[in-house]
Amino acid sequence: MAPKWRELADKLAEQIRSGEYQPGQRLPQIRELVEAGEGSKATVHAAYKALETEGLVTSSRGHGTVVRQQVPLKRLGIARYDKAKWRDGDEVAFIADRVASGRAYRRNEQTQTVSLVEASPEVAAAHGLAVGAPVYARARLVKEGDQPTHSLTSYYRPEHVEGTRIVDPMPGPAGRGGGFRVLYDAGYEIDHMKEQLFARTPTPDEVKLLQLPPGEAVVELHRTTYTASGTVVEFAIGIHAASRFAWEYDFKVPDSAKDRADVK
Repeated sequence: MAPKWRELADKLAEQIRSGEYQPGQRLPQIRELVEAGEGSKATVHAAYKALETEGLVTSSRGHGTVVRQQVPLKRLGIARYDKAKWRDGDEVAFIADRVASGRAYRRNEQTQTVSLVEASPEVAAAHGLAVGAPVYARARLVKEGDQPTHSLTSYYRPEHVEGTRIVDPMPGPAGRGGGFRVLYDAGYEIDHMKEQLFARTPTPDEVKLLQLPPGEAVVELHRTTYTASGTVVEFAIGIHAASRFAWEYDFKVPDSAKDRADVK
């Protein structure tokens, strides 16, 4: 037989999933459920902690226990980098995700800091530089309303971006079309990229930055962007709150045997 707090947690979870409690709505205060006969203060507290661990609610001093947004942003794969979006328009990658998800956005929901730093071993390897070589780091924090969704730090060779809008710390994308448009205008048109994804537990700093609830994982993204000649023009590391995104890729399935036959 399940303990009383587990029964209460399951009951509340079902009410949340059925829509009886909507995202952003506060659950009853602990004393209200105690008075309603749902259990002792310790029982209700344990039930709420279970819901928080399961990612259904967040709890904070002054706001109580609030139902989390359960519909994640659709994070497009290949389509978010469509050149027509940023070269011919102003739909940078984070905006493309919002549009695909039917969600509102403001350009200033992306803030950033830009600094000249020493290349870490990871950054140096991506750019083919010596460890400690100077690179520009453009660190962005992206929010949906007041809630952070992810951070993204792009690293560039100084000779590619010095004097461009990429090194301007003004909030929002780097002008119309964002960073990829800046590189395009500078003669570094992006041609292909490699992305790697890793799921892991967040660091304490990431928990604070992304306002993560207990038990929330992060997805770390490594993106290497190349020109047609193979020059790396950007290496980026993104940290995404795992429950706030649904990753979607739509691509043509390769057939290497057919490609080899066509070459003969």
